[in-house]
Amino acid sequence: MTTTTPQPTATDLPEGGPHTQRIGALDFETGGHLPEAEIAYETWGRLNAEKSNAVLVLHALTGSTHVAASSGDPEEGWWEGVVGPGCAIDTNTWFVIAPNILGGCYGSTGPSSLDPEGAPWGSRFPFTTIRDSVHAEARLADALGIERFQAVIGGSMGGARALEWAAAYPDRVAGMAVIACGAHSTAEQIAFAQAQVQSITLDPNFRGGDYYPGPTPDGGLGIARKIAHITYRSEPDMVSRFGRAAQPEENPFGEPLRRQGRYQIESYLDYQAAKLVKRFDANSYLVLTEALMSHDVSRGRGSEAEVLGSIRVAPFIAAVESDRLYFPGQSQELARQLPGDVPVHMIDSPIGHDGFLTDLDQVAAEMKRALGL
Repeated sequence: MTTTTPQPTATDLPEGGPHTQRIGALDFETGGHLPEAEIAYETWGRLNAEKSNAVLVLHALTGSTHVAASSGDPEEGWWEGVVGPGCAIDTNTWFVIAPNILGGCYGSTGPSSLDPEGAPWGSRFPFTTIRDSVHAEARLADALGIERFQAVIGGSMGGARALEWAAAYPDRVAGMAVIACGAHSTAEQIAFAQAQVQSITLDPNFRGGDYYPGPTPDGGLGIARKIAHITYRSEPDMVSRFGRAAQPEENPFGEPLRRQGRYQIESYLDYQAAKLVKRFDANSYLVLTEALMSHDVSRGRGSEAEVLGSIRVAPFIAAVESDRLYFPGQSQELARQLPGDVPVHMIDSPIGHDGFLTDLDQVAAEMKRALGL
């Protein structure tokens, strides 16, 4: 997909910090339409004159573009130490782009964005699939004059997008890293997601998605985050950190239906919910959760074995040993169906799914070798 936006030269492209790029009108898989869309992104390093050193890094569901510190934003990022000068993705060599997913709330066009009449899209924002988001990212690459990425890299929902890139744009991707994600969303993953969706839509403040400027459905979004966070962490991690201990100066044993205190694990989940509510839009959470539920690289293309067997980009597959949301077996099944003998690199982390964020350094050297970085 291309746009009429003039292509910048390598020296024109912005360095460091957040940027936005208009990508034109968008048509969606299920029939939705946006008359104009923007994608927010951050960059690290410099694009060479041949525009051959670009790497695309894709965030997870509630992630942002801020992968690592930069001259434009010195705050530590979510893959600090993986992206940067001298790191596995060495920004002395590679030009790294991290876009905010279409439908998000970190600068890309989403439900809280304004339509041409100046009103938030709200409930009118189109149903978005992983493929829609990848097509929008391809439009961003077009606008920046980048024809091919050395690698597309992502974990969790970012991994779903990386795999979709390899299937949808095989000539534009040399390698893919799919971390803590399988070839499709499973029934259990959809079940967890559906509970999160309903926790938001049943909040009295949701108002069918048209709650701007407020009050916002914070209670529902907080419950959704709690459900999600339970799946992001392992049971042994929760036991070792909290056990059955009560929160200091709180007593969980009160009158029936009126207890006043909390266990430490309850306090922890309350804290995680409050953090997300402060930084994330409930409608974006719905859009992106539904997008991840739609993830199926073979949908409409043939059998999964046929689709994965036809992928010719260099693969890097990794899983977290303790992951109970995207079980390692799902990564192994993905690797088994790709051409050749593709290993699954295991991240030895006790915390569960979030180990792809906290402990990727364990397999970063292998990723660098596999993707020619």
